Amino acid sequence: MDVHLKPWSESALGLLRRINTPQMRHHVGGPEPEEKLLDRHRRYLAMPETGRGCMFAILLDDEMVGSIAYHQRDWQGEQVYETGWNVLPPYQGRGFAAAAGTALIAIVREAARRPGAPRGLHAFPSVDNAPSNALCNRLGFTLIDACDFEYPPGSGTLMRSNNWRLDLADQAPPEQGQGAARR
Repeated sequence: MDVHLKPWSESALGLLRRINTPQMRHHVGGPEPEEKLLDRHRRYLAMPETGRGCMFAILLDDEMVGSIAYHQRDWQGEQVYETGWNVLPPYQGRGFAAAAGTALIAIVREAARRPGAPRGLHAFPSVDNAPSNALCNRLGFTLIDACDFEYPPGSGTLMRSNNWRLDLADQAPPEQGQGAARR
């Protein structure tokens, strides 16, 4: 299985449209209208210029099968990196998200070496999104708590999410299923 990440490009707009379905966007408020989707695509294209993150297409060989990203944000008064992902239905449950997550964590660990860069990577899947929560655990994130999380940012819409955190200073690769819950 040759899974790799490719920085977002104009050619990824088709992938974004394939992700923008009721099934894929069930946990994040449903599909977006075309205008908002195009705005999202433009933001993804511009992310690397900010130095605060990057959106990637997940490729299986040369086929786009999903997306994954990281970006810097303020969370509870602290600068952190946030990640999120999508894998198209025909490719779900086959390890592609875990492979992409592992690759992304390596990229974010490098970004975290910069002076003043955040030292934590957070993921905020819906409390009802069992596959994404299981992936966080598999990748070595620690469950901090459940929280109300605004998504999309600036929308005023809150979703009940789990707050998972990965310490970027810890260079040990995750052992499968070894994420821990903090109580």
